[in-house]
Amino acid sequence: MIQVAVQYPRAEGAKFDMDYYTNKHMPMVQERCGDALKAMTVVQGMSGGMTGQPSANVAVGTLTFDSLEAFQGAMGPHMGEIMGDIPNYTDITPVLEISEIKL
Repeated sequence: MIQVAVQYPRAEGAKFDMDYYTNKHMPMVQERCGDALKAMTVVQGMSGGMTGQPSANVAVGTLTFDSLEAFQGAMGPHMGEIMGDIPNYTDITPVLEISEIKL
């Protein structure tokens, strides 16, 4: 299993519309990926820890797939549409990280 984490780093003055992201963008991603998408989460950054500093990310969306090939097959045909929707909810450049789930 793999996890694709799409991180939106916190930046001074950046915009992020959580309502649009959770109610329009991520459901669109889910629909386009179909059964290849095994799980999806959205987390909103709250704090950088015990120090009271802001969180590193405004938000992180995660997508779980059986394999890298499953991810590429599900997302590839729709990547232009999915990436093209980003300006509708943020002006932050997302950081993508693909990881193998170990536990």
